[in-house]
Amino acid sequence: MRHIAFALVLLLSGTADAETLRLLTEEYPPYNFSKNGVISGAAVEQAELMMKALGTPYSLEILPWARALSLTENQPWTCLFTTGHDDERDKRFKWVEPLLVDRMVMVRKAGSGVNPANAEQAKRFTVGTQRSDFSANYLEKHDFPKIDLAADLETTVKKLLSGRIDLMMTSEKTFEMMRDQGAALESALVLEGKFYGFACNLGLPDDVVNGMQAQLDKLIADGTQDRIFLKYGLRPNR
Repeated sequence: MRHIAFALVLLLSGTADAETLRLLTEEYPPYNFSKNGVISGAAVEQAELMMKALGTPYSLEILPWARALSLTENQPWTCLFTTGHDDERDKRFKWVEPLLVDRMVMVRKAGSGVNPANAEQAKRFTVGTQRSDFSANYLEKHDFPKIDLAADLETTVKKLLSGRIDLMMTSEKTFEMMRDQGAALESALVLEGKFYGFACNLGLPDDVVNGMQAQLDKLIADGTQDRIFLKYGLRPNR
């Protein structure tokens, strides 16, 4: 799928001189994706509800993940989602989470016979993921010798189904959604769990971060997050 980069600037407060918070994301359905010029998804809906409740002006853009990650780290008033929170990223950003709680999973093409019993055995195979994704960090940290990096999830899936790679890494919920929609994919190995959320530039004021966290906490507490997950065919976090 061709990357789409655009901004939907929604001025939601009457304060003319208020900063606009730049929210960046990527093509990664069902959490964030574009269709007919509209950005939507299970994480996007949460982000929109949070920002509307805060009354903070914001923009929403879809960019290639590696570019979005670099922009977020280097530009104030910028947040990136849906971002896996791991040790390597922890101190580089301020965090608002969880938009999602999930486990990583290695996925194979259905019937391929690729069946590692553990992560060490999985190192024999070529494993695909997205450039600058947290799963790429995992593979590099654990010394996987054959890592295939793509620009987006769709490209990684195509490589797996065409036999160009043996395994791909994604979240368990994403795998279940693709499988339930008929993709010829099977779980090969379930790995550790992760929180996913907003990774925000370190210069973003704490009152903005705390306000976002308070609104996300409300969505979780009143069941809105779970209802959004079900709308997109995802298991709730709880």
